[in-house]
Amino acid sequence: MTPTGSTLPRRMLGRQLRRLRETSGVSAETARDAIGVGKQTLWRMETGQPGRLNPLFIETLCRVYRASEEETEALLGLVEETKRTGWWHAYGDTSPTDFNLFLGLEEAAKRLVSYQTTLLPVLLQTEAYRRALTWVDFPSLPTEDVERRIELFSHRKARLKGATNPLTMEAIVDESVIRRTIGGPAVMTDQLEHLARAGEQQNISIRVVPLSADAYCGLRVGPFVMLEFPKHPTAHLTEPPVIYVQGYTGDLYLEKADEVRQYKQAYADLQRRSLDETRSRALIRKVAKEHAA
Repeated sequence: MTPTGSTLPRRMLGRQLRRLRETSGVSAETARDAIGVGKQTLWRMETGQPGRLNPLFIETLCRVYRASEEETEALLGLVEETKRTGWWHAYGDTSPTDFNLFLGLEEAAKRLVSYQTTLLPVLLQTEAYRRALTWVDFPSLPTEDVERRIELFSHRKARLKGATNPLTMEAIVDESVIRRTIGGPAVMTDQLEHLARAGEQQNISIRVVPLSADAYCGLRVGPFVMLEFPKHPTAHLTEPPVIYVQGYTGDLYLEKADEVRQYKQAYADLQRRSLDETRSRALIRKVAKEHAA
C-alpha cells in the first residue's frame, strides 16, 4: 500500500469503528465504559482525529461490537498505518496545523477534481504565481519563510508528474480566473503557458467556463475540491469521496453521501457549461498573448 501518512488510515479506522458500533446496537456510553475513556476521546477515535491510538482499545471495542476476526485484524492493521508520518509534517512551520488534514487527504487521493472562480487551482500554479499570492497574504513574511512555503508547494505539485502513485486531476475554472493578472503580466503570461502545457498531460484535464456562458450553477455553488481515494484491498474500508471547501476563517470537509452527490451533480453541470479541453487550451493561449501584449 502506498504510504499516505496517518490521515487516511485514521479516517478509515474511525469510520469503521463508528459503523461497527452502530450496527451492533452498542451505545456510545457502553463503548466508552468498555475502554474507560470520556466522550471526547471516543468522538476523536470515531472521527479520525489526530492522537495516539491504543491497539488494546481497538481490540476491546471489536470484541464488544462482536466484530469478526478478519474485521479486527483489518482495524489493527489500520492502527499500525496511523503511526506513519507524512512528508508534509516536516513543513509544519509553514502552514496552519489544521491544514495538515487536507495535505494528508491530497497525498492519499487517487483523483482530484477542482472548480475555481477566482484563482487557479494550487497544483496548477507556477512558483512565481504562488509566490505573488503568498506576498499578498503575508506581506511582511521574511523571504526565507516564503521560500519554505514555495518548497512545500513544489512537493505537492510533484505527484502530477510522479512515476509512482501519480495523481489524476480534473480542473474547471471560470474564464475570469485566467484573465485576472496575478504578479504582473509576465508572471501571468508564463502561468497561462504553463497551464496550457499541463492540460496536454494524460493525467490532467483543464477546462474553462467562458464568460459567454452567462449565469451558471457554479457561481452559486462556489469553489470546491473533490478528493477520491484508491480502492482498499478490503472493499468496505475504501474511503468515500470528500468535498473540501476552503473558507477565510475555517475550512469545510463534507463527506455525507447526499452532500457528495449534490457536488457531483454540480460538477456534471460545470462540465456541460465549460469548453472542451482543446478549445479551453486555445482560449488559455489566446489570453496568455493578451497578457503579454
